[in-house]
This record gives sequence, C-alpha cells and structure tokens, in this order.
Amino acid sequence: MPQINAIISTISLLDIFDMVIVAFVLYKLYVMIKDTRALALLKGLIVMLIATVISKWLGLNVIYWLLQKTMTVVLVALPVVFQPELRRALEQLGRGGLFKKSVFLNEEEQENLLDELAKAVAVLAKNKIGALIVLERETGLNDYIETGIKVDGLVSNEFLINIFIPNTPLHDGAVILRGNRIMAAGCLLPLTEDRSLKKELGTRHRAAIGLAEQTDAAIVVVSEETGIISLARSGRLVRDLDANLLKDKLRPLFANKAHPLGNILNWRQHL
Repeated sequence: MPQINAIISTISLLDIFDMVIVAFVLYKLYVMIKDTRALALLKGLIVMLIATVISKWLGLNVIYWLLQKTMTVVLVALPVVFQPELRRALEQLGRGGLFKKSVFLNEEEQENLLDELAKAVAVLAKNKIGALIVLERETGLNDYIETGIKVDGLVSNEFLINIFIPNTPLHDGAVILRGNRIMAAGCLLPLTEDRSLKKELGTRHRAAIGLAEQTDAAIVVVSEETGIISLARSGRLVRDLDANLLKDKLRPLFANKAHPLGNILNWRQHL
C-alpha cells in the first residue's frame, strides 16, 4: 500500500492529461477499424505477440526465434497492409483543420437538392434503372471527376434521370455532385477488395463501397436488377431504403457541411 501511494503521489495533472489523450486516440483508432478487415489483422498480430512472449517464457527457443523473425517481417509490411486505413486517417486529419473547402448550401438549397435527388432515385428504382450518385463532402474528388465527362450543371431530378437512361453516352459510371451541381458523369470509382460481401452485390455496389472506404463521400446506389436503393458511407452499405429514408440519412451530412460550427463538430466526431 505505501508503494502504491508513493507511485500515485508522483503522478501529476500533466501525466493524467497525457494518458487521457493517448486513451482517446487509441479509442478513435479502434472505432475507425472495428468494422474493417484491419481489425482481424490486428487481432492476428496480438495473438502472434502473445505467442512470442509465452514461447520466450517457456524457453521454446526455436518457436521464439521463428515468431520473432515473423513479427519483424510483419511490422515492415504493416504500412502496405493498412494502406487504406492509414490514408483514411490522414484524410480525416486534414479535413479537421485548415484544409477545408466546403461548398456552402443554405437550408433551402439543401432541401431542394435532397428533394431533387430523392425524386430521381425513386423514378430510377421504380423502373429498375441502375444508378451510382456520389455526393462529395470534405474529401476532394477531383481525381475521380477527371475520369468522367465534365458537366457542371445544376442538379435536377430530370437531369439525373436522363443521365442514367440505358444506352445513352453517360449512363455508365458514376455521377459526382459537389454542392447542388453535377460536376461530371461517367466517372470511374475504385472497387472494394472486401471479399466478405454478398455475391448478389454487383459492380456498382462494390464501387460505392470502394469509394466510401477511401473518402468521406456519400454514395447512392440503385440496383439495376432489383431496384433496391442503397447508401454507402464510411466503408459501409445500408440497403433497402426508400426515397424519404434516404433523405433522412443524407440531411445530417449536408447540415454539417453547410455550417462552420457543424464542420468543427464533424472534425471532433471523426478525429
């Protein structure tokens, strides 16, 4: 007991603050990877580390040597294995500070955009016309815009529907929206490498998840086979939405984007 009291007496407020920051960062890192393949890899690393410690404690020299060399190789390969997660973390850090370039939309413009998008998606879903619509947020999507045909037109449900009509020049690929403007159509998106996805999910859904894994964009997908409406965000896919539910899920994203205070709160939530 005296030893514990002596240790506690040496801890200052600065030490407590330091530990709280470290705990907070570790928690945020866990939240970031908890539903990704990175979590399974991290669990594997922990198992290997425990096995290394146990083998050394038991005097199993050959096993300890093999595990030690394997751990060295794994640690060197970590930046490659965790490249998507590292990229996402750096992008979130950049979005939280001085590098913002948000497109301001007032409340009326937000609602008008969501109404036009919902109307278009409802018609596309009813007629089973495949669609892939990307809503840019804080991460710039110029790299993907350049892969398509630049449009730079005001968003309207008629415009969106016409773009995705089969056998028209722009119907293949994704449409990218910035604020209330259509920047480009026929854009190419990266496909996810997640092999755990259901076989029924086609290229559109895999492209939507792939972009959602690498950026903070919200991606709306309409299935050509079933007419099901889905929303991809933060590497996850939510399916079986209707037009109204889609609006409800998108509205908070635009609210954060439109107001400087919302941007600060968004940074704190995703750091």
